[in-house]
Amino acid sequence: MLMARPIQALIDLSALEHNLSVVCRHAPRSRVMAVIKADAYGHGVLRVAEALGRADGFALLEMDAAVRLREAGYRQTILLLEGFFAMEELASIEQYHLSTVVHHPEQLAMLSAYRQRGRLDVFLKLNTGMNRLGFTLEQFPGALETLKSNPAVGQITLMSHFARADESDRHESVAAQMQRFNAAAGGRNLPCSLANSAAILRYPETHADWVRPGIMLYGASPFSDRTAAELDLYPAMTVSSKIIAVQELKSGDGVGYGHVFRADRSMRVGIVAGGYADGYPRHAAAGTAVLVNGKRTRVIGRVSMDMLHVDLSEISDAGVGSQVTLWGRGLPVEEVAQSAGTVGYELLCALAPRMRIVT
Repeated sequence: MLMARPIQALIDLSALEHNLSVVCRHAPRSRVMAVIKADAYGHGVLRVAEALGRADGFALLEMDAAVRLREAGYRQTILLLEGFFAMEELASIEQYHLSTVVHHPEQLAMLSAYRQRGRLDVFLKLNTGMNRLGFTLEQFPGALETLKSNPAVGQITLMSHFARADESDRHESVAAQMQRFNAAAGGRNLPCSLANSAAILRYPETHADWVRPGIMLYGASPFSDRTAAELDLYPAMTVSSKIIAVQELKSGDGVGYGHVFRADRSMRVGIVAGGYADGYPRHAAAGTAVLVNGKRTRVIGRVSMDMLHVDLSEISDAGVGSQVTLWGRGLPVEEVAQSAGTVGYELLCALAPRMRIVT
């Protein structure tokens, strides 16, 4: 019988369903475009789509994932958030009834040159201050008229994206972007889409026709000043492992590569099966929280490729085989990410292919 390493990622489908209900509670008059890019933030695109089957649409970047959704029987709107990159892709977009973002003049030109058999639904992106994708305020009227006059284009939805909705003291930034959007889109009688997770939760005036929740669906907070639990969000991914060895250290003993941690007293150290080759952040700082047998302790020493060290000094019942939670239920991913100098998004998306997924 083959034995698997004990590290695994548990995907809680009921948590995904619950988090979608939180979106609907905050934006009851909007349709929900669930963002499932990057393999649904590492949770598995088909697995998540099934759990979020009540969503009105799905948004992602990858054409192959969009096609898999259609072939799996999903009939909701499926939006390509970066649009298309070559005119050859338009035939697949038409064949699989996908919607596409249009955000630069080259895409307009490709659409104009496309000899269609049907009509393509388009989300026209306006750059209101994110300065990433989208037409400027000056370009926007011409781009819209080009789409309206193109027989290959069906429904047009207007969209933008907020740069600072997650910051508690940046109400004026959101208001300024809304003002720019309304100046361009107001009175055009077209559906609109603006709100990401942070705006859904904090700025109800941004909800419009479509909201686009991402990180909140996976049970992580988009804010630095409010936890997921405070927002009634449940973690959808729990990464756990087990202790596979215990070392008894004396004062002065070093731990791991470089001996960046040295014991200042006698202590017990647990070796956990899990490292940066599994997706745990190598730069997690000393003291990063971890749960052993459900009790909080800390990571010590450098994270290795396949293992990490945890302090067992205050957990007398811990030993080989003890359960370790690296993030998820009981330990928010954003807390671990902060210790590693990054964001929860990165940790969720960075699971290694060798990670065992269970549901």
